[in-house]
Amino acid sequence: MRQSRVSLSSHRIAFLLAVLSAVAAVGQAAPSTQAAPSPAPTAAEAPTASQAIARIVQATGATLPPNTVDTIKAGDPATPVTGIATTFSPTMEVLRKAVTAGDNLIVTHEPTFYNHLDDPAMFLNDPVYQEKLAYIREHHLVLWRFHDTWHLRRPDGIAEGFVAQSGWKAYQNPGPAGEQGFFFTLPETTLQFLALDLKRRFHARAIRIVGDPSMKVTKVAYAPGASGEAKHVKALERDDVQVLVIGEAPEWETILYARDAQLQGRKKALIILGHTLSEEAGMNTCAKWLGPLFPGMKIDFIPAGEPYWTPESVPTRTETGHAPVKKTSPRASR
Repeated sequence: MRQSRVSLSSHRIAFLLAVLSAVAAVGQAAPSTQAAPSPAPTAAEAPTASQAIARIVQATGATLPPNTVDTIKAGDPATPVTGIATTFSPTMEVLRKAVTAGDNLIVTHEPTFYNHLDDPAMFLNDPVYQEKLAYIREHHLVLWRFHDTWHLRRPDGIAEGFVAQSGWKAYQNPGPAGEQGFFFTLPETTLQFLALDLKRRFHARAIRIVGDPSMKVTKVAYAPGASGEAKHVKALERDDVQVLVIGEAPEWETILYARDAQLQGRKKALIILGHTLSEEAGMNTCAKWLGPLFPGMKIDFIPAGEPYWTPESVPTRTETGHAPVKKTSPRASR
């Protein structure tokens, strides 16, 4: 009897070992459900700046317009790309962060050298221009402007980013032909609370509003950056637009028009986010969109940040290069 029990026990042990061996074999043979990350391209495999730019433009599906500003502003087009940084504006702080991150292709929405065409004629002997250019050359950076074709992409890449950050995706309505993505029907609120919500969502220090703070609003349009008076006024003339959110405008153009509309008793208002805040989210969207185009490539969004501050909202040392002044109570002059 004892011998049969030992034999039976041996059979059970052998059976269990066989089952465990089979399970291990199945586990080894089963494919992983989690895709392995794409390896970073080697120096030999990395695209040059010009090759990367061509790939980006092609992916937008847009055609470069005549006299486009989407050109390389500084750097060697043949430079192998080690990493890509997207930004609204390539400030010195953005460039320093890109160098630290190992990104040498800077994809910027706005100019590098202080005017729309990046024409350096008036800055050739200017110390600010010279220091910036020297930094770019020292670190072998390539700066390329991605403005026209990013707006021409459908949906407009800048508008897509704004909609995501504002939280208005569910409230989009068709709008005029060719301008889908710029008109919204929001839950009813007041102009004041709409402005406060945008200030919170875009982490703004300073935005400006024209209109009656208590005006009830639901119909809103968005015109990014410096879209121009013609586009602004055309939007405000529409019956389905009560509030226009813009980047910037001269105070004697759209802003004066909106003030007069309000003073005439019309239900019209303007929220001025500032050019940077009205478009910067679109370059965050750009960084995410570039990922599948460059598998394994390091891609970073580096915000330029709001350039303005107010006495109530003082910027940090990182944003200005100087320690902020400590808040003190105002004292009567003697």
